[in-house]
Amino acid sequence: MDAESTNPVKDKHLLIAVDESDSSRRAVLYVADFLGGFPGFRVTLFSIIPDPEEDFFDSEAEQNAWIRQKLDGANKMLENYQQVLIQSGFPEDKVRFRSCVGETKSLADAILETRCDLTCCTVVVGRHHKTKADEFLFGSTSSKLVHEAKGCAVWVVE
Repeated sequence: MDAESTNPVKDKHLLIAVDESDSSRRAVLYVADFLGGFPGFRVTLFSIIPDPEEDFFDSEAEQNAWIRQKLDGANKMLENYQQVLIQSGFPEDKVRFRSCVGETKSLADAILETRCDLTCCTVVVGRHHKTKADEFLFGSTSSKLVHEAKGCAVWVVE
């Protein structure tokens, strides 16, 4: 046995955090254009559906129906992004996706936690254009990722 067969090179794992915005679409297209067709990469597409306020629903059944609808929509979006990456040259078995509902922490914290769970070397997000007032009040996910990510690269796609 040679050294290559006993120590295979691991794929570089990218986490692309997406929503239904144009900036997320641009982030996926950037990764597709930049890395599609090159061996040694795999991707997880990740979407977070924020939990609505507690008094948003009249019943638990109404809340469960809302969650199912949001998850179905998110998974359809993720499947479309998955196809974009596959068509750009990523092998089908190297593109996965996951979605979750109800993260009580910030989006950036949820993304970083998922990055750690999946041992991704790179986080990719699209840059959302917020007003200075919105950024002050609500923060910037991409800014928080850039400042708090440890042990990985962060790509913020314009």
